[in-house]
Amino acid sequence: MHVRTTQGWALRPATPGDLEAIAEIRAVVMRPDLVRLGRYDEHRVRQRLRDSYLPEYTSIIVVGGRFGGSVTLRPVEDGWCLENFFLAEGLQGAGIGSAVLRELLARTDAEGATVRLNVLQGSAARRLYERHGFALEREDPVDVFMVRRPPVPTP
Repeated sequence: MHVRTTQGWALRPATPGDLEAIAEIRAVVMRPDLVRLGRYDEHRVRQRLRDSYLPEYTSIIVVGGRFGGSVTLRPVEDGWCLENFFLAEGLQGAGIGSAVLRELLARTDAEGATVRLNVLQGSAARRLYERHGFALEREDPVDVFMVRRPPVPTP
């Protein structure tokens, strides 16, 4: 994945050395929703990321030259799975998450690929995804599974 700079942010390829920074931001950003759902565990929230980290599909979101978050877009059988999309709390609400998501979806749309993800029940992130065309696929008491199919090309 190439570095892309737009409106003060950039994506750069992740490295194995980024793991702990991503695990930490995950713990901070997910804490309120996990506490609300009765599922917060100080160790587990970090370990789940450590156990599934795929730097080859992960990008680091750099804002003002500093680590601002991460996003993983990994291939799955029928398209792509968007996961580990974390933006530091102080950067949320500034349009950076939407800009990053637009860039990633432009790539998947160019391939005509479906994108799937899941968010925690009650997470504000669900509204972000709905604004970008994701729809409910299924849900359980903890997770909301969403899907976005590529737009149909106009003749």
